[in-house]
Amino acid sequence: GFFQSYAVEVDIKDASNATCLYADWMMRFLITYESNNGDYKTTTLNLSSSVTHNGSVCGNDTQAALVAVQFGEGHSWSINITKNNETYQGDFITLTYNTNDTAVFPDAKRKGPVTVLVKDPLHPVQLNTVFVCHNSYFIEAENTTQIFWNVTVQAFVQNGTVSKKESRCPADTPTSAPTVPPTIANVTTAFTTTLSPAPTTAPKPVENPDTGNYSLKSGNKTCFLATVGLQLNVSQDKPLLININPKTTVADGACGNTTATLKLNDGNSTLIGF
Repeated sequence: GFFQSYAVEVDIKDASNATCLYADWMMRFLITYESNNGDYKTTTLNLSSSVTHNGSVCGNDTQAALVAVQFGEGHSWSINITKNNETYQGDFITLTYNTNDTAVFPDAKRKGPVTVLVKDPLHPVQLNTVFVCHNSYFIEAENTTQIFWNVTVQAFVQNGTVSKKESRCPADTPTSAPTVPPTIANVTTAFTTTLSPAPTTAPKPVENPDTGNYSLKSGNKTCFLATVGLQLNVSQDKPLLININPKTTVADGACGNTTATLKLNDGNSTLIGF
């Protein structure tokens, strides 16, 4: 199950009506919250078709640039970007989600806005260079996973023209293809997969997946155990089989009174949630 997600384009002008900051990207959020009966549920927060960017500013040598967007029922996201003599870099990312939005959080125990502040993990970018990242990358903090893809951004644009010189993210290797971002299907399963180019020769048969042992702890007690071999059968333009490697997969999640959420991340842009 994949939900519709909308792209965001922000083109900030300076006093002379020249572009000083440009950003175009897609994002969505996986959020784990406590329900009224004490269970922990995971939901997907997507951008709506109507997004505003009030409060975005160009920035200068002494003031950080700011990309700020507002969407849906009281949700917002922003990133402040600083520069030195030769580079610019994202500083802090702020996500505020509103659990009063009953369409996304139908039975949230805590009502009102919740703010998550996280350090931007990406490396500095040379000035007069546009940052590009087609593949998905993830930022996890405080029961949220922020997913970004198809990102194009340049802060402190010179002469009002976005540069043609690109700086690529680590995920955009020459052999990789754009990934499909993860989502929550019926608030139980989330997954993404990297789609490989069509093979020029007959593909080798995919072996059975190795069996992995995964567990979660609540305090000193184990609350979730799973011994399972996992294989994804993804049907996009062409069928694709992917085995989950237990040796490189990390288990995370949360346990409630009657519900447990297990998240498996194989470190290769594949996220599965049970």
